[in-house]
This record gives sequence, structure tokens and C-alpha cells, in this order.
Amino acid sequence: MRIGIVGLGYVGLPLGVDFAEAGHEVIGLDVDVRKVAALDRHESYVEDVASSRLEAVGERLRATTRYADLAGADAAIIAVPTPLTRNREPDLGPLLGAAASLAGVLQRGQLVVLESTTYPGTTRERLKPLLEESGLRAGVDFNLAFSPERVDPGRTDYTMRTTPKVVGGLTSACLERAS
Repeated sequence: MRIGIVGLGYVGLPLGVDFAEAGHEVIGLDVDVRKVAALDRHESYVEDVASSRLEAVGERLRATTRYADLAGADAAIIAVPTPLTRNREPDLGPLLGAAASLAGVLQRGQLVVLESTTYPGTTRERLKPLLEESGLRAGVDFNLAFSPERVDPGRTDYTMRTTPKVVGGLTSACLERAS
């Protein structure tokens, strides 16, 4: 399976490495060219990902700054930051920007999963309309799901592989595909 990961920070990079270690082809996208350059050198900038793991997965994990590179992915996982504003509300700017850019390359049959931490309803109320600007319909032409990140940075006893995941889909077919 070809999996795109949008956002290669402390959530997206470990997720991408786990998928690559499982044998999937991963296209990791980040707007920070320094992160992309570091990954091209197999150098980690995330505490929970050893550079040796990046070397081991080799070409199964490619980094890019171009959304066009995600057009051939079977699935795209959005794992961008949602920092809190002064009012302690999630800043959805990075998420909405990523969704708008992803809509430009979204393909029929793709699965899009929101992994970023956010409030209930964000997938249906904010992400879905932006992705549907592609002309494709969520739940009909592409699958849409939410599976909130469960990362606890620095914890080695609770990893992505050992922590249960919650998955919700826009439709039952979306849920099945994301599960």
C-alpha cells in the first residue's frame, strides 16, 4: 500500500516509519524543507525515532514538500500540528491549509484520515467541505475517517504499536476502509 503522511513532526514521522517498517511505501510531506532534507540524509529530528530506523527503511520512506507526490497514494493521513491559541482553542490553520492543498491532488478511491488532535466534528464540519472542493464526494468518491493521534512523546512503554486506536468513519464504508 502507498501511504501519504502530511506533517512529519512527532506524530507523523513515527507513524510513517512504522508503516515503512511494516513494508508499506510511505510518502511523507512537510512544508519544512529542513525536515525533508534531514530525512533525505536519514537523520531523525524526532526524539522517538532513531536515525538507524530511518536508514533501515531506506527508500520505503520518501520525504517531499510537494502535494502532487501524494496523488498516487492509496491513503493520506493528515498529522499536522493544531497548537492552542491564546483562548486555548485549537488553531486549525495548518489543518485547513493541508486539507485545501490535499484537495488539489485528491483522487477517486483514496482514503483520507485525520490524525491531528482536534475537537469533535472537525472532520465532518471543516475537513470534508474543503476536500470536496476537489469535486469528489466524501463517502462516495473517497473515504474519510478520523483516528486521533495517541502519541505520548518520550514514553517507550506506550508506542503506536501497543496503544489501541480509536477510528471513526464518515460512513460505514469509510470506517471499514480505515480500520
